[in-house]
Amino acid sequence: MDKQFDLLIDSYLENKIGIDPAFLNERLAKGLQENIRQLQKDDAMTGAGIGNEEMKDPNQKTRTDKIFWLDKSHDNIYEQEFLSLAENLIEYLNRTCYTGINDYEFHYAVYNEGSFYKRHTDQFKTDNKRKFSLINYLNEDWLEQDGGQLYVYPNDSLQKILPESKTAVFFKSDEMEHEVLLANKPRMSITGWLKRV
Repeated sequence: MDKQFDLLIDSYLENKIGIDPAFLNERLAKGLQENIRQLQKDDAMTGAGIGNEEMKDPNQKTRTDKIFWLDKSHDNIYEQEFLSLAENLIEYLNRTCYTGINDYEFHYAVYNEGSFYKRHTDQFKTDNKRKFSLINYLNEDWLEQDGGQLYVYPNDSLQKILPESKTAVFFKSDEMEHEVLLANKPRMSITGWLKRV
């Protein structure tokens, strides 16, 4: 099992941004895509907020995506499999890197055409529980002209990442500024945080 996470963690240790283009297997990626499509049909996704309850962005000028939180109580086989994968990653990080992660949260995210998320970090000003961000992309045959690229800014440089299906991106929540460029067609992912509470 350990080798399953080697590419993600080794690239993180080398560049402060972990990237694994095959973190999700094909079956799981397709199942999660179908979950999102069903959630959209059911009109179950809601506009994402900025900040926690103490500090909200009332005008929503920073992000325009829609989300739906994953939960084991949903009893969905693909959500269960994904969350088990995240738990295995946490166990690996705690055992090999002594990270002390003991909680997590993930949501589906859809950027419809014209949606974006301006440059930011993933940690609240009033809450430092989020330690690592983990993004998993679910988009087949994504091209540069489709937009929606993830721009990450390590050490005042720029790394551009296409949101291609099965790819995972991993970085420290409080350190790595990043943004999602304007999407020219619907863009799907699961985004979440490994936490220490």
